Order: sequence, then C-alpha cells, then structure tokens
Amino acid sequence: MNVRIIPRLDIKGPNLVKGINLEGLRVLGKPEIFAAYYSKMGADELFYMDIVASLYERNNILDIVKSTSNHTFIPLTVGGGLRNLEDIRDALHAGADKVALNTAVIRNPQLIKEAAERFGSSTIVISIEAKKHPNGHYEAYTDCGRERTNIEVIEWAQKVAELGAGEIIVTSIDNEGTGQGYDYELTQKVSQVVSIPVIACGGAGKIDDIKKVILEGYADAVSLASMLHYDLIYRNPDITTYAIETISNGLFRFEKMSIVDIKNHLINNGINCRPHVEEPYDC
Repeated sequence: MNVRIIPRLDIKGPNLVKGINLEGLRVLGKPEIFAAYYSKMGADELFYMDIVASLYERNNILDIVKSTSNHTFIPLTVGGGLRNLEDIRDALHAGADKVALNTAVIRNPQLIKEAAERFGSSTIVISIEAKKHPNGHYEAYTDCGRERTNIEVIEWAQKVAELGAGEIIVTSIDNEGTGQGYDYELTQKVSQVVSIPVIACGGAGKIDDIKKVILEGYADAVSLASMLHYDLIYRNPDITTYAIETISNGLFRFEKMSIVDIKNHLINNGINCRPHVEEPYDC
C-alpha cells in the first residue's frame, strides 16, 4: 500500500487557522487557496476540520466543502460538529468523500455502527484526540482537545474498529503544532491493536518525523498542517499578511518541504507513496 500524505486544514468560520496544542489559533488565510495548492502539488487527500463546531454545537463548514470539492479532485474528509446520520449525509452531499467523527461517537458509540451500515465503513473515519498522562496512559479528549472523557485511547481504538470504522486519525494533543515530531509511541500502540488504517497527526516539523512515524509508528498515512502551511506561506507571501508575522516572530521553525519534496524523500528511502511531479501554480 502507498503511504498517503494528507494536509489538515483547521477551519474557524471562513478562515484557515493554526495553533499549538489545539490552542492559540492564528488566521492563516482562505482555506480554499491552500486546498487547491495542495491538490495541485500531489496531496493524496485533504482533511477539513471545523475546530469549534462541536463546542458551539453547529456546523458552518459545508459552504467551504462545496467550494473546495468543485475545484479539487482528491478525496476530502470533513469533521467537526457532525452529530448524527443527517449531519453525515449533509456533509457527503456537500462534496465530502469521508467524515471524521469524535465528540458525537464518544457520547454515542453506536453511531459508528449505524453510520458504517448506512454509508459504508470506508466513509467513516474516527478522530481520536489523545493526551498522555504522567502514568503513561493516553486519554481521549473531545471538543478539539478541551474536554476529558476518562476513556483510555488504546481500548477506544479497538472498540471503534470493532463497531465498523474504516480508518482512525489519531492526534497527539501534546505534540500538535509544536514541530517536535509525532508521538511515535501513541501511533504505534494504536496501529498494533487495529487492522484498519491509522493516520498519524500532530507534531511534524521536519521530513524525518514523517519517515519515523511510518517506519516506527506503523502509520498508514500522515496528516500535516504547520509544516505545509508555513512552507506555502514562505513560497507565496502574497497569499496572506500572516507571512511577515510568522517569519519575523520566529514561528517559521519548520523544515521547508513541499508535498513533492516529502514524497520524493520517502520514495528514495524505500517507502511507497504516489509519486507526483510538481507543476507551476499561481496562488
């Protein structure tokens, strides 16, 4: 199987935002611009997450999903604020190929089974936001890392797979946005207890982080945000005024790597992924 490279775009209102540990959000620009660029550069999928939808119990991302699906031709996963089968249906009708569920299925695990039976397992991705405690155990959180659940992550991963989930995306709250690398232990533990694909998310800052989570964490796919967003801003500063602030404050500490660079590096290191030749793109 080819390892997939999946840009993650966190959405708040009409904007693409980025924070650290899922907090301290900064506006980066229009998500449609970033999504179109990543699609052109060879992303295998896109992951859109409305990061405040569950908090306010609403979903405002569908207009952005419609706009993006009309201009990109790679699979699109949408998450945030999806509470029931009707919400899932609406997201799919808007152009999503898959949906990511977290808060709703923590409250009602049977929603996984119901959704998989109605829409197909390949459509249902379970998002697990994990925080490591001093005793070494991982706890699942909801509402974009705000709310504790007292649910142990590894056991939860096993349960969602048994209920019919098609994939799991596991995000390390501790590492997210830091550029210090993935939580390799977390990804490995989840990968070892389920037979469905596991997507690693949270912490990539350099290309070796990606290679390591694939080889040591057994990830089937990697989700990237800061590393790609800041590279795009650096290459195309006219797309957002955030570029000056990012670079001047020293926040651009991530390795400058496009999706093409990442894929070429992985292929050269014996890791299968879908190759892509970079094409000119005007943001």
